[in-house]
This record gives sequence, C-alpha cells and structure tokens, in this order.
Amino acid sequence: MLVMIANDLPPAVRGRIKLWFVEPRPNIFVSGVKDATAQKVIDYLFQYCPADSGLMVFQRISKAPGYEIHTLGDTKRRLTELSGLQLVMEKMGGNLLS
Repeated sequence: MLVMIANDLPPAVRGRIKLWFVEPRPNIFVSGVKDATAQKVIDYLFQYCPADSGLMVFQRISKAPGYEIHTLGDTKRRLTELSGLQLVMEKMGGNLLS
C-alpha cells in the first residue's frame, strides 16, 4: 500500500499516477499496489518529479514499524527519526515542534 501527499505534481506524472492511485482529496493519493509494484512507482516518482513537487510517500513494509516514509523537496512537514522510528513533525502555532 502507498499513500502519497504532494504539494504539486507535473501534469504528465499526475496522469500516470492516476493509473495506480485514487485521489480522495486534491494532491492526496492512495493505492493498494503490491510491494514490488510500490517500489517501481516510488522510483518513477523520484525520477520524474522535480523537488518543488514536495512529495511525502508512505510505503507499507513487512518489518516494524510497518511503514517507511520517503520525501522529495519541501513537504511543509519535517521528517524526523526517533530510535529508528520515522515520524512527521506537525506545526503548532506556526512553529515546528522540536
């Protein structure tokens, strides 16, 4: 399974992504592709999306914690790691929590 949040996607990539993903809200995409296909989709995104696309991709994996987060460019959220666990920092009051 893949969940992708994007700031902006090039039209060609957006069209191609809609082959594998459902877009429940603008720039939020969800897909139930198999693990091998998921990696190919991630590779495609990172090859054809510019950094200003601001991608954050959540990929289901079989080992703990059950997911891996991939980012490209400014995602408007900060990715951090705590004891090997990837976490997304949320803004509170205009500042990122540290």
